[in-house]
Amino acid sequence: MSSEQANHGIRPKQATWTHLALHVKDIDKVIAWYEEFTHLTLLFKEEDEDGYGAWLGDKSQGDSPFILVLAQFFEGHDPFAPVQHPVLGPFAHIGIEVPDKETVDAMAARAKEGDCLILGPQQMPKRIGYICFLRDPEGNVVEFSYDQGVYEKAKEVWGSAAS
Repeated sequence: MSSEQANHGIRPKQATWTHLALHVKDIDKVIAWYEEFTHLTLLFKEEDEDGYGAWLGDKSQGDSPFILVLAQFFEGHDPFAPVQHPVLGPFAHIGIEVPDKETVDAMAARAKEGDCLILGPQQMPKRIGYICFLRDPEGNVVEFSYDQGVYEKAKEVWGSAAS
């Protein structure tokens, strides 16, 4: 597509990691869950002839956004039908690293009260760190971790100044 046919004027200067997409059955319930249990907020929600779409993200990452895309298709309008949409789990998950162990403990306590805690909190081997697992309303697994070393390894290997 040439730039004069493009819909948007701002784009990355090179290939970049931008999103993870999930099929959902109740988009409003899932948006509310992610806003309650994660640091993600709704960027926008829209409806078209096929269903609803929403983007959630970390508003502090406006210059390099990574978005959780949610899609709820209307009956008979799923463009991937008849293929089923499996949930993430038990190992496949969305990972969110937090700055301290207490945040993992607090998240696990909130999740237990909200009846969505499925594992933890517990100390795992070095590359995994201190974690807990939650299940979103659609059954997808979300991990909260402390001390996985992602930022340290990125700086060591790529020289990035991740903060």
